[in-house]
Amino acid sequence: MFLPISDSPNPPQRSYMTWSIIGLNIIVYCCITLPLMFQQVDLNNPHLLEYLRTLGIQGRVSAQQVLDHIAPYDLIVFRFGFRPAEFSLVSLFTALFLHGGFWHLAGNMLFLFIFGNNVEYRLGRVNFVLTYLGCGVIATLFFALFAQGSQVPLIGASGAIFGILGCYFLWFPKNRVRCFLFLFPFITTNIYLPSRLVLAFYLIIDNILPFLISGNAESGIAHGAHIGGFLGGVGLAWLMGGMSTSVRKGMSLEPPVPDNSAPIHQADSSPMFEKAKSYLLLNDANARQMVSSSDVLSLGNFLLGEGKLNEALRLYKRFIVERPRDPQLALAYLGAGMALYRLPRQQNVAYQYFLNARELAEDEVLAEQARYYLRRIEGKKIN
Repeated sequence: MFLPISDSPNPPQRSYMTWSIIGLNIIVYCCITLPLMFQQVDLNNPHLLEYLRTLGIQGRVSAQQVLDHIAPYDLIVFRFGFRPAEFSLVSLFTALFLHGGFWHLAGNMLFLFIFGNNVEYRLGRVNFVLTYLGCGVIATLFFALFAQGSQVPLIGASGAIFGILGCYFLWFPKNRVRCFLFLFPFITTNIYLPSRLVLAFYLIIDNILPFLISGNAESGIAHGAHIGGFLGGVGLAWLMGGMSTSVRKGMSLEPPVPDNSAPIHQADSSPMFEKAKSYLLLNDANARQMVSSSDVLSLGNFLLGEGKLNEALRLYKRFIVERPRDPQLALAYLGAGMALYRLPRQQNVAYQYFLNARELAEDEVLAEQARYYLRRIEGKKIN
């Protein structure tokens, strides 16, 4: 058995929306699902006949057989779960808060608990909720593409949660996930794995392969919704965060930050300001390459020291993209991380840059600087 149980680093503030969504799902389960699953259906329920006809129950069926096999919750799922053959805007959303049982709920909430907080911190509370619901809708519609005409209801939060996992996959590639590994009877341990490896495992092994082999929901699991939600999350994260290239080993996705620091004004007339402004205004990559790496990094450090955080970040990121094999690349990653670290809501993005700085550093002093910030973001005590 392979199960994620936590991730690192985590944001410095409480994730109220993540906890609220978890709480709402638990309330629905405890107040609606659980009680109705163990009650007998009322034969006078006006939705019972529609349920029986729609799902194809025909022939001589006694009332006792109906009582033995149908619970009131089945009728709730039939009405408020999403049925591709009976498109309903309301059920697109209500289906996200209904679950088929305790383990269905527990698995979904575990993944939301682990991965939701970083994405909420990155997006902000309102945008997080909108992204969660939007990914849920995308997941459901993607599922419906492969189940047109089906009257079997789709329920569960997993499509929306896989959308959050898609955002996490794009934005936090260097985060680590603590996983519980249980190979009975020989191995029981916790291991730390890169976040992308863990998420790719669940996407490919648990969803894409079963989807290709058995179809959309042959096993009772809506693999198509999981895949659609993940793709929707990656797409939305791409649109919201953009892409920049980390040219150490090919391409990696890292979102830029909003431009919310003060620009370089004309009044900033010191020679270093003028040089920094001139460099940032260069549109010709060949002209930028004519400036020595040491001078570019000196300008970045000056801007960082003067509090021009976004300008410093632009300069460092330009260095990273355009000088992938430069011996001083680790310094650019460190500088970009320091700029992000001081910007609001960007510490978890800074974490990715500090990891790259630590991995590339050939100088132990530089590596220790990167480790210092990594420990601070992780909330560990600094000796």
